[in-house]
Amino acid sequence: MEAQRTTKYCSNCGQIIDYKAEICPKCGVRVAPPPLSLGDGRNKIVAGILAILLGGFGAHKFYLGKIGLGILYLLFFWTAIPAIVGIIEGVLYLVMSDDEFNRKYNSHLFR
Repeated sequence: MEAQRTTKYCSNCGQIIDYKAEICPKCGVRVAPPPLSLGDGRNKIVAGILAILLGGFGAHKFYLGKIGLGILYLLFFWTAIPAIVGIIEGVLYLVMSDDEFNRKYNSHLFR
C-alpha cells in the first residue's frame, strides 16, 4: 500500500505546504494541482453507453464499482424499471462535466 502524501513544495518559493493546498500561504501564488493520472479510472462515455444499452441489467453499476446496485438491477430487470432508470442515468453521465464525474466515480485516484 502506498503511503499518502501530506506535503509538497510550492513551485514558486519552495515553501513546504499542505498537499491539497491550492494557494501557497507564504507567497500567495496558486500552485499547480497534482497531475491527474486516470489510467485506471472509469470513463464517463463508457458508463453512459453501458447505462443506455445495458442499464436494465445494471452493467453500468458494475462498471462503476457499485456491485450491490448492479445486483439489485439484475434482480428487477424483468420489471423494465431498471432499463428506464438506466437510460436516464446514461444521459446524466454523458452530460455531466468531466470534473464532476471524476469527483464522483474516480475519487479513489485522488487520495
